Amino acid sequence: MTQAEVDALKEKRSELSRQLTSVSDRRKDVVRDLGRASDESKAGLQKRLDVLDERIVQLEKDIAANGQALASAPGDLALGERAAPQVRVGPFTSGQLTAISLVGTLAVLMPLAIAASRALLLRARQPRITPEILEATRRMERMEQAIDTVAIEVERISEGQRFVTQLMAGKPKELVLVEGKREE
Repeated sequence: MTQAEVDALKEKRSELSRQLTSVSDRRKDVVRDLGRASDESKAGLQKRLDVLDERIVQLEKDIAANGQALASAPGDLALGERAAPQVRVGPFTSGQLTAISLVGTLAVLMPLAIAASRALLLRARQPRITPEILEATRRMERMEQAIDTVAIEVERISEGQRFVTQLMAGKPKELVLVEGKREE
């Protein structure tokens, strides 16, 4: 028996199984209709049920015959085991290369993907700078510069005040006029 014949038997088995399922579903529908039917239609439904029962029996016989034919096939053909040549790339087989690729992907690319997603989440949490916030920031900077300028001017005024006070305190007493004479 060839592999093509075994494949045909397997295809026939799946088709017979599908037909059996279909007939069983139709039988359930007829039984349900038979329970609801009036006396006149019960006879026709009963004949239909008998035909479906005969069909089910026939399909089961066909499935059994197909199973016996499939069982007589050589073991490696019946199980569908085909001798697949081992493809080698260097010292590794194709299965080993697949495993190495999966491990490499999980070990290298997954941490990179996690890091990228965390960076995106952190960026999404930061507040967005709107034009109003930028204008308020510029205005605060101008106010800070103006306050610094006022503080410097006030410091100059107080320095001038201290200087004038020192000059006044260190000046010799004025000459006092006593009865038309000058005294020192």
